[in-house]
Amino acid sequence: MKMNRKEISDNIRMRLGIDKLNAMQRAMQNQSSKHIVLLAPTGSGKTIGFALQLLRSLGAPCGKVQGVVIAPSRELVIQTAEVLRRIAVGLKVSALYGGHSVAEEKSTLSVAPDIVVATPGRLLDHMQRGRIDVGTARALVLDEYDKSLELGFRDEMSRIVRRMRALSLVVLTSATEPDELPDFVDLGGAAVLDFRGDAAPSEAKGDVQFLKVRSESPDKLGALEQLLSSLAGERVIVFVNYRDAAERVYGAMKKAGLPVGLYHGGLDQIDRDKAVVRFNNGTTPVLVATDLGSRGLDIEGVNDVVHYHMPSTSEAWTHRNGRTGRMGADGRVLVIVSDGEQIPEYVRTDGEFAENVKGAVCSSSMATLFFDAGKKDKISKADILGFICQQGALDAGLVGKIDLRDRFAYVAVPKEAMRKLLENLEGKKIKGKKIRISEAK
Repeated sequence: MKMNRKEISDNIRMRLGIDKLNAMQRAMQNQSSKHIVLLAPTGSGKTIGFALQLLRSLGAPCGKVQGVVIAPSRELVIQTAEVLRRIAVGLKVSALYGGHSVAEEKSTLSVAPDIVVATPGRLLDHMQRGRIDVGTARALVLDEYDKSLELGFRDEMSRIVRRMRALSLVVLTSATEPDELPDFVDLGGAAVLDFRGDAAPSEAKGDVQFLKVRSESPDKLGALEQLLSSLAGERVIVFVNYRDAAERVYGAMKKAGLPVGLYHGGLDQIDRDKAVVRFNNGTTPVLVATDLGSRGLDIEGVNDVVHYHMPSTSEAWTHRNGRTGRMGADGRVLVIVSDGEQIPEYVRTDGEFAENVKGAVCSSSMATLFFDAGKKDKISKADILGFICQQGALDAGLVGKIDLRDRFAYVAVPKEAMRKLLENLEGKKIKGKKIRISEAK
């Protein structure tokens, strides 16, 4: 039996805490076409938007794949799968992506999931090895199609989709209007819902200021350090254009004593994962990132976006800025400009950043514990919290965000308590199991 509109809306309200759909989500909910192109900016809630269509098209669990979501990055796959698991009650959702244990994915595919959320390469690999059959899928979502093309996934997507012969729903999402729609899937007569720019749902965006920050040096490092000190207590993403520049800027800010993290495609997946966790839980409230960090990440509450380098395209400008001013919160976009630097026409500022708080210190009072066990080890957030409070002798009110994954967990705790915590927890068992606990650096 298919999930009806009320069931899906109730699950979104009760399990995600969203009482009111935004304009884009309402438009998706009311759309009757079975071929949909959704153009929406980062942070507009498009996952819920396409979920409203996807879940209504699926039946009861039947031991076969019914829905497939293809996304360009590991982070977006994880984020999307988590949203769908919470609202697709009774349906099995499996996430497949590079950097994940192949053995675990093989095990979860031993019973066919109802919904598969996957990166193109990993899904195609499982298909070629006979572990999954997508030919039974009724619904297909190509999420962030523009990014998938940019990353060179067209061939993989084509080879996957051509095996889907029973599709009754196709949704393509993109932050930019595609030059052409994919020829490997039927999107004839598609309904186009355009929520970019001025058409973006106002409920999703807060008030965002666009300000110029002057740098006396072409290098900009001094201006960035001074700026970050002025933003003490804020959560900031600093965007640069290249990996080596990210390393250099990160190193300089770290040497200056700032609580900074690093995110780019050249890092191992575990290090990228830790960077996002430590940013979200307040351990490192400053994140230096390439444009890889502008989309698809589950990053919360960014106060400021800093353009250390000018974005190379108008799309990069849009995606970077989409990290702040989300879900009705206010934010700032700060563009560091050196004397004589050429400013692209798509980069706009409405004034100059004048704040200069002398003596301000950009710092963090939090640190992150790593637990070498997770959900699949039958450990819950409550288990971890109780363990830290009882065995670590730490007050529950001092424990910050707990990020629980399949085989491990991260926990934010006061930095000053870290050393004593590690001493107290060493050799102790949680639910009868002795696990490795360390500081996630």
